[in-house]
Amino acid sequence: VQLVESGGGLVQPGGSLRLSCAASGFAFVSYAMNWYRQAPEKERELVAHIGSGGDNTNYVDSVKGRFTISRDNAKRTVYLQMNSLNAEDTAVYYCNTHARPWGGFYEYTYWGQGTQVTVSS
Repeated sequence: VQLVESGGGLVQPGGSLRLSCAASGFAFVSYAMNWYRQAPEKERELVAHIGSGGDNTNYVDSVKGRFTISRDNAKRTVYLQMNSLNAEDTAVYYCNTHARPWGGFYEYTYWGQGTQVTVSS
C-alpha cells in the first residue's frame, strides 16, 4: 500500500491550497480515507474524513466551512481543498486509511509521508 501526498507549500494568510493523495495497493473504492495534520509540538489530529462512496464527510470544528475533502475513485485519489488558511493551519498533513492490501488477509493502518503546509506572510 502506498499513499503519496502532494500539494503542500507556503501560502499567505487567507490563501488556498489543494492537497492530493494518490493511493495504490488496495481496493481504494471500498475504504474510507482521512486527512490528519501535526503541528510542531502538538499531537496529530484528524482533520477530515470521507466515506468510501464520498457522500459521508466529517471535519474537525476548526476547519469546518473552510476545508473540503473529496475523492475521485476512478483516479484513486483523495483531495483536501483548504481555503481561508491561517497560521494555525501550519502543519504537516498526512493521508491515512485503514485497509486490507491486495493479497492480504487483515486490515492495517497506513500513512503517507506527509506534506508540509506553512501559512505565513
